[in-house]
Amino acid sequence: MSAYFAALSDALRAAEIFRPCLVLDRDRLDGNIALAKERLAPGLGVRLVDKSLPCVPLLSHIARALGTNRFMTFHPPVSQAVLDAFPEGDLLYGKPMPVGAAKAALTRGGAGWWSRVCWLIDTPERLAEYGALAAALDTELRFAFEVDVGLHRGGFANPAEIKALTIPERLRCEGIMAYEAHAPEIPGLFGGVAKALKQASAKAAEFAAALDPDQRRTLNIGGSKTALLHGGGIANEVSIGSAFVLPSDFDKPGLGGFQPAAFIATPILKALDPMLPGPSAVSRALQALGLFPRKGCYIYGGKWMAEPVSPDGMKPNGLIGLSSNQQFMGLPAGAKVKPGDYAFLRPTQSEAVLQHFGVIAVFSGGRIVEFWPALPMG
Repeated sequence: MSAYFAALSDALRAAEIFRPCLVLDRDRLDGNIALAKERLAPGLGVRLVDKSLPCVPLLSHIARALGTNRFMTFHPPVSQAVLDAFPEGDLLYGKPMPVGAAKAALTRGGAGWWSRVCWLIDTPERLAEYGALAAALDTELRFAFEVDVGLHRGGFANPAEIKALTIPERLRCEGIMAYEAHAPEIPGLFGGVAKALKQASAKAAEFAAALDPDQRRTLNIGGSKTALLHGGGIANEVSIGSAFVLPSDFDKPGLGGFQPAAFIATPILKALDPMLPGPSAVSRALQALGLFPRKGCYIYGGKWMAEPVSPDGMKPNGLIGLSSNQQFMGLPAGAKVKPGDYAFLRPTQSEAVLQHFGVIAVFSGGRIVEFWPALPMG
C-alpha cells in the first residue's frame, strides 16, 4: 500500500470509520482549485456544476475560493437546496426541464425560482410551452437557448432557427448554453481536440450573433474537460464541476496536473485463497491459466461506479462477479492483505457517487477533520 493510502487508512481508523464512505481530500481539492484559477483565461467567469459537486459545503468552499455565485443546475430538488444555500446565487439549467417540472418548482418553491433561475430552451415547441406557462402564472421567466456546437445531443442546430423565432412576451432571453463534451474524444485524424474546440467556439459565436446585444448576458461554453482550454472566443463563462475532485473519467490532457481528490474507502472483511463453487480442480486449472486469482478478498459493499486503486493490483473478477453487499476482489499472489485493512476505489464520476454515502469524510493534514452532508438524490 502506498504511503498516501496508508495515511488515509490511519485517519479512518482514528475517526472510527469502519464502513464504506466517501473520503474527500481537501488539500488536493485546494490544489485543483488553485490550478483552475491559474489556467482560467482572463475574462471568463466560472459556473459551478451542482450535479457534479452535490454537497453544499463543497460548493461553498469552491465558490468562495473562486469568487463566483454562478451555478449550473440539473435537478429541481438540488436546485432548491442551492437556491436556499446561496441567496445571491444565479442558476442556469444545464438541460431542458419538462414544462410541468418548471411549473411545479415555480408554484411550490421559494421566490428564488422566479428571479434567479434561467431555464433552458432547446426547441420552438418548448419555447411556446414556457411562454404559455409564464402567461398563466403572470410572470416573467428567464431562459437561455441550448445550442448545438458539435455534440449533437439536441438543441438548436442553426443560428437561423433562432433568428426566425418570435419570443413570447413574458420570456426574457439571457443567452446561450453551448456544450462541447465531444471535443476531447475527437481523434487526431479528424483534427483532435484543438480543432473541435475552435469549431465549437466559432459556432457559438454565430449563435451569439443571432441574438440582440441585450440577450447576451450569459454566453456559456465548456465543461470540466475543456473549460480551461478556452479563451479569446465569444464566451463569457465556462462550467466546471468534476475537475475539482477528478474522477477517472476526467483524466484528460486539459486537466493535466490535477489530482484525484475523492475516493471510496471500505474495510476489507475477508482475505483468503479463493475457490470457485464446485470441484476444486476447476479453480486450480483456471488459476494455472491465469483466469482466476490465487489470492483475493471480500470488501464491505461494492458494485460502485469506481475503479480499485489500493491495495495495488486489486480488481474484480468476472467469474465471481459484482456484489453490492460484499464484493470479491482478486489480488496479486504476493499481496499482504488482512481483514481490517482498507480498500480504496476511485470514482469514475462524481455525480451520484458523492451522494451515495450520505456524508463525506473530509481529509486534511493527515486526519479526518469534518463531515460534509451530501445533497439527497431527491
